[in-house]
Amino acid sequence: MAEIKLDVRGETCPVPLVEVRKALRRAAPGDIVEVIGTHPSSKKEIPLAAKALKLELLSVEEEGEEWKIKIRR
Repeated sequence: MAEIKLDVRGETCPVPLVEVRKALRRAAPGDIVEVIGTHPSSKKEIPLAAKALKLELLSVEEEGEEWKIKIRR
């Protein structure tokens, strides 16, 4: 099992979501994709995309302007 880390801080829509989708395609089943970003609407869109793809949303954490989302493929 691998953990794929994406840093999309400073990027705005649709870049964070596009990068997450690319990482999830590369990931093997069971792998965890961790995304760190700052764009507020991406924080809402990425979990919705994970749900739509029937993937497991492990966590959504917020610290100040930054958020971190973990998804298991």
